[in-house]
Amino acid sequence: MTEDPSPRRRAPAMTPEQRREEIITAAVPLLVNEGGNVTTGQIAAAAGIAEGTVFRAFKDKQELLVTCMRRGMQADDVVAKTQQISLELPLNERLATAIDLVTGFMQRMWSLMQALQAAGIKRDAMARHHDEDCEDDEKRSPGDRRPEGMIRLTNAMVRLFEPERDRLRLSPELAARLLTGFVFANRLQGEGFGDATAEPAELVELFLHGALQEKRATSTKTTRKQA
Repeated sequence: MTEDPSPRRRAPAMTPEQRREEIITAAVPLLVNEGGNVTTGQIAAAAGIAEGTVFRAFKDKQELLVTCMRRGMQADDVVAKTQQISLELPLNERLATAIDLVTGFMQRMWSLMQALQAAGIKRDAMARHHDEDCEDDEKRSPGDRRPEGMIRLTNAMVRLFEPERDRLRLSPELAARLLTGFVFANRLQGEGFGDATAEPAELVELFLHGALQEKRATSTKTTRKQA
């Protein structure tokens, strides 16, 4: 058997920060899809490195998983997609597209938190890192404990209401916050209580037009006038 004379190509050298970034990028999708039972060996394989390299970049698995959670709670990718939604679309289509993006982001956050819990990482460790993120954000109002990613997403949604500003009963800023609350409550119904959830188009219809059918609403107004 003849040996391959060509030299084996080595992975390019990286700074410690670049190596950590490579590992996190590989680990986050695994945690979202597979949960907290993912091994460091699987993460290393996904990153194309030896398992020992993982522990040269992170002191232990807990530090790696918590760092992945913090990365997954950042919303750069989702904010960018929200900002790309065309204002030429009808309002209901704009909002339905945004709701789909926000729902996916929330699902990612919850999946990561569940993965960390399954891996035996206590809530106080996750909460401590969340509190550090809140303290690092100088623009955050006192008492606001929302994840930074959710704040950025809500702010990105304000733009979607701007073309209809004159038709709104409330400011675009408040409309965006309330709609985000709708999305959160909808996901909580499914994740927390196991109930059926509304589709993005249904949420938009409820948010813009209320729970009553148009004919019933008209009938109610007529009854009040007659009274």
